[in-house]
Order: sequence, then C-alpha cells, then structure tokens
Amino acid sequence: MAATATVKEANGAGPTLSTITNARFCTADAYDDGTSNPIVIPSAGFNYSYWKHICLEMTGTFTSIENFYLYSDGSFGTWTWGTSGEMRVGARDSGDFGCPSGSYDQASGTPGTTGDDLETGHTYYSGQTNKSDPITDYTSGSKCQIDTTTSITVSGNSCYYAVLQVKVDTVANGASPGQQDSETLTWTYDET
Repeated sequence: MAATATVKEANGAGPTLSTITNARFCTADAYDDGTSNPIVIPSAGFNYSYWKHICLEMTGTFTSIENFYLYSDGSFGTWTWGTSGEMRVGARDSGDFGCPSGSYDQASGTPGTTGDDLETGHTYYSGQTNKSDPITDYTSGSKCQIDTTTSITVSGNSCYYAVLQVKVDTVANGASPGQQDSETLTWTYDET
C-alpha cells in the first residue's frame, strides 16, 4: 500500500489542523470562512489575507517520505489583485522555505479588512532578508523547496508548513472586488 497525502490547514492558537480540498483566502483565521471576511481593496498601499499554514499529512504504509516541494502553473489567470498584488509564499535566506510546527505563528489582522503582513508579522520570516516570494515564481521546472529536512517514517506525521498569503493592490492599480476563479498549487514528494 502506498502513502496517502492529505492537505491540512492549521488555524488558531493550538493550532487545530483541518483537512481541506481548497483554501479560501480571507481576513479571518479560519479554514472555511465562506465569503464572510473578504480582503478589502485599499485606497492606498496594500491589504492582505490572513496568512495560511498548509501542510501534507502522510498516512498509509511506507518506509520514508521526504523532499516536499510546492509549485504553481506560473500564472493566476484572471485574478484581479492589481499590478503589485500577488499570492506569496513565506521565504528564507537559505534552506527550506517551510515553517516547522514549532515555529507556527497564528494568523492575525483586522477581521473583514486585512491580515497582518507576512513579511513583518510572522516571526519565522520577519527576520529574513528574503521574507517571501510570489508563488508564481515556482513552476514544475523550478519548484519551491518547502521541506527537505523532514523524513517522515510514521503514518500520520506531517511536513513543514507552506505559509501562503494574498496581497491586494489598489483600485487605481487594477484591483477589483469579487470572488476569484479557482487555481491549483501542486505538491510533490519522494516516497520509498
């Protein structure tokens, strides 16, 4: 029997891990908030979603699972977050970009308006020179290194978190309101 990967989102102070099939970026520390807390388009500067900690939980029968990477197709198609808007992933100056469970930092901000900026608010990334990168920089030919440190040998264990956040620009720079189309991010890992 091969391993099964389940996508989990961490929320709350604990945190609590929930199984997800999609992630909705909003201005609440919630894994399935519907449309209750949209990201407000700012009149100046930027607004943000609350950041999301996403990982893979591995179950089944396997010897070892390692080398977790994440990537996009290089575009977010019709998303209207404005000229300098983006979906970004927390980054480090060297090594894995993923956040170990011991460095989990609960998402925060102003519910219904904006999340705190990942680059200054998340303690695992704020002290770095390279605090985040657009996830669209990472494609199948150049994947984002989330966790090459962990070797999962026990069913039910998880890799480091990919920490993701949406950044929204102003109306003057092309941002417009509304629910955006679904996009896909892809995980890869090595199993023995």
